[in-house]
Amino acid sequence: KVGAIAGPMFSAFGPAAIRDRLLNSEAKALITTPELNQRVNEAKEELPMLKYIILVGAKDNLKKGELSYESEINKASEAFNITWVNPEDYLYILYTSGTTGKPKGVTHVHNDMISHYITTKWVLDLRADDVYWCTADPGWVTGTVYGIWGPWLNGISQVVYSGRYDAEKWYSIIEKHKVTVWYTAPTALRMLMKAGDEIIKKYDLSSLRYICSVGEPLNPEVIRWGLGVYNLPIHDNWWQTETGSIMIANYPSLPIKPGSMGKPFPGICAKIIDAKGKELPSGKHGFLALKPGWPSMLRKIWRDRDKYNEYFRTSGWYATGDTAYMDDDGYFWFVGRADDVINTAGHRVGPFEVESALVEHEAIAEAGVIGKPDKERGEIIKAFVVLNQGHQSSDGLKKDIQEFIKKRLAAHAYPREIEFTQNVPKTRSGKIMRRVLKARDLGLPTGDLSTLEED
Repeated sequence: KVGAIAGPMFSAFGPAAIRDRLLNSEAKALITTPELNQRVNEAKEELPMLKYIILVGAKDNLKKGELSYESEINKASEAFNITWVNPEDYLYILYTSGTTGKPKGVTHVHNDMISHYITTKWVLDLRADDVYWCTADPGWVTGTVYGIWGPWLNGISQVVYSGRYDAEKWYSIIEKHKVTVWYTAPTALRMLMKAGDEIIKKYDLSSLRYICSVGEPLNPEVIRWGLGVYNLPIHDNWWQTETGSIMIANYPSLPIKPGSMGKPFPGICAKIIDAKGKELPSGKHGFLALKPGWPSMLRKIWRDRDKYNEYFRTSGWYATGDTAYMDDDGYFWFVGRADDVINTAGHRVGPFEVESALVEHEAIAEAGVIGKPDKERGEIIKAFVVLNQGHQSSDGLKKDIQEFIKKRLAAHAYPREIEFTQNVPKTRSGKIMRRVLKARDLGLPTGDLSTLEED
């Protein structure tokens, strides 16, 4: 309302991650808490543009440049003069991590609100009497767009919870507040599945009428599980920080094909293209691309024009960086990030396809898959798996898993190497960080780790 550009950050960021974002954005003011401000202080000398630190919950012992949020509110006028802006004025910057270098500042404009409003209404199926809960952290784009702006624009009552994942706590929230629409992540759903069905029986979840997920592809096994325990289908959807709002979705009226991203939102032109920008027929794997021009499309990468231009290097298209295919019914299917696809002995294998098959094995709770260099095959498939309780790692189990994947997928698609691990590195939004798995396995630099979920 004051015309300033906002920039949310994860509360789990360390001093280096905070410094990188504040330095690149040249932020002049930061709103935080006294506890989190301790990390800011470690980087403050490197932030000459930062003039004000507004502390929520602090009234005493303020240092130079620090302000008490409560004190400033008490002194403020009851009348607020709104600054009128143009639709193309910058609204917010969200930083996304890359494989190398510093995180990039994806910049959006006020016109985004059009997309926020209509996608929240029609994809999440929100109605006037709903109680809505988006479990995403506000430091992640889903938490910003669909945890704040989308429901606000639609006038929806919503639940806000600041704690970490806990199956019993989450179910108790749904029961207590009678949540009707629940928007969460596949990782959270897999963790709930791992927690077991007996917990669910302790809570009344009958208020739920609609469940959506986002952040990474939703495994078919989770969809089948959700239908069994919640008696509701889980509607997956796809979008990116750069797209600013949901682009492809499984809508309330759309029959779900387990594992599919769904179909494009009205007005969104999505196609599968080859490296030269030629459209590919249904069933052919290629690059997922969007026709530019929708309201919430990124407008720039903050202070990096070259990086912005890379998104539009294929004439007439926005390059998502994802590989996918479209079936004969117009549903889109995620294959993997373009730089994640494994080429083993001439066969292109998407890691998500293998991961989805792996978690259908009774012993496996989570899985991450990478391509590992191999002299004979170019690359081999390597899987990192987290076991369910009651299962022990062994050579026999490895062989059983390999045979399981051969039968589920194909002889060329099974993991020739399997490593049992306690966890799979993920972002705080739940995406498997395959580049981190690969870098650690090969002894290479891991790149930016500021969005890595901490154990």
